[in-house]
Order: sequence, then structure tokens, then C-alpha cells
Amino acid sequence: MPEQQDIFAKTLEHDRQNLKIIDEALKSGRIDDAAHDYLTNLYTDSMDCFRDVFMSIGKCFGAPKAAVHVYDYETDTAIKTPITITDINPLEPYVVNHRLDADPMRNQFFVSTQGHKIDLAVSSIVTVIVGAQKSVSRAIDKITGKYYKDYVNEVAQTAYNVIAKTERAAAAQAVHDKILDVFNKSFVSDASSTVLGIIGSGHQKIAANLVRALDKIRTPYARLQDVWRIKCLFDLVPQARTFIERICNMWPDKIIAARDKFFDITNPRGYRDAKVIVNIGHNDKIIPLEIICQVRTFFEFEHQTHLSYEKVRVGDNKKEKVKKTVASVSQQTEFLHVEGVKKYNQMICECVKGLFDRIGWNILYSDGNEDMLFEGFPKISTVYYPQKITDIIIRKVEMAVENGVFVVQDAPAKLTKDQELRIFRWMARFILVAAMPYSHADWKVNTDTMGGKFFDFIMKELQRYYKK
Repeated sequence: MPEQQDIFAKTLEHDRQNLKIIDEALKSGRIDDAAHDYLTNLYTDSMDCFRDVFMSIGKCFGAPKAAVHVYDYETDTAIKTPITITDINPLEPYVVNHRLDADPMRNQFFVSTQGHKIDLAVSSIVTVIVGAQKSVSRAIDKITGKYYKDYVNEVAQTAYNVIAKTERAAAAQAVHDKILDVFNKSFVSDASSTVLGIIGSGHQKIAANLVRALDKIRTPYARLQDVWRIKCLFDLVPQARTFIERICNMWPDKIIAARDKFFDITNPRGYRDAKVIVNIGHNDKIIPLEIICQVRTFFEFEHQTHLSYEKVRVGDNKKEKVKKTVASVSQQTEFLHVEGVKKYNQMICECVKGLFDRIGWNILYSDGNEDMLFEGFPKISTVYYPQKITDIIIRKVEMAVENGVFVVQDAPAKLTKDQELRIFRWMARFILVAAMPYSHADWKVNTDTMGGKFFDFIMKELQRYYKK
């Protein structure tokens, strides 16, 4: 009991220090009243907020399937000593394993080893890393730095676009430049009234349209959505998407934002993950919780290559501390993420090879009926692939099977052409929903197996789609 009181006392003192820093930022002019109120809302009663984070995870996954451990960011490891619920606090991150009970791939992947032992190749276990509360100083740096810069540029460009529609481009440019000058002199989050003061009485006709456009722009403090953050590590992309679908169905009124970048090859930094922002606040209080969904293989690869990235970012010579150029860091980051995609897809290819026998047996067992063991999966994602594209790829698969390019080998019985088509259609759908498309087209799976060749065939067809 004294230990628990100590945690509460530490948390309360931490809250007081955070609020003091926020007050000082307001007094010094780094932030305005609106940003001050927003930050105060996020950094007050942090123990209560953290309980809401913990309760949200419980609603998503149920009870933990293993002991909860303190998590060390520096070494990316769980400290062996388990902790109890009363030990959990917003000052320390922790890691816990849950099971995704709605996982469409649950028990679908396994490897039979000697002596009839079964090893899971892909499991339904989701590793959840719960981050401690973001440092308030770092939060203020973000609001007054990158977020504010993006906000100011968006305000200036929006004003230019609205004015240029009805007046000369020179007048619009003058207002644009004046906005940059005024907003860069001090922190301003009330775009509408400030811009109206800048344009004066010469643009009354466009004032209403201008205010409507400016009010749609998110303030710099509203862009801060990761004070409370958890990261969920899944084995496969379809598992993560199942989880996101569950979250959105569970709290339709609490979803602030959701985005899926697993198949995004245009991201210059190469990140492949998904993100959901959920409001865990009560009544009118908005407390955003950022839930990052990432595949385990990709996360582990990033951690292994982190030291290489740091060498590029800072420079190998510690004495000189020579920082590399932004372009050099960007190129290295892109390379690391391309390799991460390859590593993940290599695992998917292994799954494809292992699934051929299981799908074949199931189709023979069903005797022409629906694939009962695999009912409802895989669901084609239309997030990036329009139905037309998937139909074209499936049709090309059918043509290849009909022409004997792909044949099921070592079948337990002679298969009809229809049975072979059903197997390869299912495998094609699985690759489409599970594998990540490449940003570079010059990579193949290094294998001579039928599964590997079929995997490369589907990925090559996807490249045709992305090139259009």
C-alpha cells in the first residue's frame, strides 16, 4: 500500500511540474491561451487518463495472456520482473501480450515438425507496447515547431487560394506574404480573426468564404495526438486490419482519425503501418489516444537497423559530431524500410508455400462446396486495390493455371482443373491482402518452389498496377 501511494504521489508531482512548464510557455509567449488550455487538459490527472488507456486496451483485447512487464525503449526489451495493475503508471512504459480473438488467420499457419510436434509460423498473439506519457517539453516543441510551421503555411496558402479566385494574383500574394510575416512573429492559433485583421476592409466580399476555409484548418495544438500512445505488433497485415475494423465498429463516435499505410509506396520515408486516433476522454473532454498498428517483422527489422541509421544521422566520428545531410538520412531511411518490406514479404512467401497443402486438402474435403475452414477469408482490401484491378489479376491467374503455367504439385489425389483454379484463386487473394507491394520493381523471392514463383507472379502484376 505505501508503494502504491508513492506512485500516486510521484504522478501528482509530475502533473504539477508539467502544468508549471505549460504556464511558463504561455507567459513567455511560446503558446497562446487556446494551446495552453488544450495542453492543460491533456496533462491534468494523468493517472486517470492512463487508467482510461489501460481500460481501452482491455476492451479491445480482453485480459492479458501473459504477465505485464516494464518496457525499456533504449534496449527494446521487457524487463523480466513482472508488474501488477497497481504498479502501472504514466511515468513508465510497459509491454503486454494479448490474443486477437477475431483474427481471421488464427490457427491457419503452422509447421509440422518431427514427432508430430506443431510450431506456429504465424500466431494470433498481439504484442502491445504502451508508451508512457509524452514529455510536455517535447509536446510544446512539436506544437511550436513542425506543427506550427505546417499550420502557418496552410493558412497562408488557403488565404491565397480564396482571394486569387476573385481578385488579382498579386493581391493574393501580398496577403499570403503578410500572413507569413505576422504569424511568424508570434504564436497564433486563431487563424480566422487574425487573417481578417490582416486583409482589412478591402476584401469584404470574400470574407465569409475565407473564414469557412480557414476554420477547416487544424490548429497546431490539435495536431498533437500522441501524448497517449500504444503500439500493437501483429504478424500479418490482415490481422491489423481486422483489429482496426473492430476498433471502428466498437467506438464509431470516438474515432478522431484513421489511416492505413501498409500498401503506400509513395511515402518518402517508407513507413508501412496503420494508425487510429481514439478519443478516450469523457463528456466534452477530448483526450486523443494514438494506436499504431505495425507488423512484427517490420518492427523488429527497424530496431535491428536503428544503430545503422544513427551512424548515418550523426556521423561515424563521435569527436567531430558531423551531421549528415537531410538527403543522406532520407536515402538511408528509405533503404532500411525497403529492406524491411522484403523481410516481411519473405515471411509471406513462406506462408504461401506452407498453405498449398492445407488449401488443397480443404478443397478436396469440401467436395465442391464453399471452403468451410476458410470461410470469410481472405477479404480483398479495396483501400489501395480497386475491384477492377483484383479482378484483372485473378483472371490472369486463371489463364496461367489453364495454360499449365501453375500446377499443384504432390497433390494427395488427381485434381480437376476447377479444383486447381480454386486453390490458386485463394492463394492469389491471400497474397493480395497480406503482402506489401514494393516501391522498387527489381526484387524477387529467391526460390524455385511453386509457391515462390506464384508469389512473384502476383507481385509483378501489382507492379503493373502501380506503374499506371
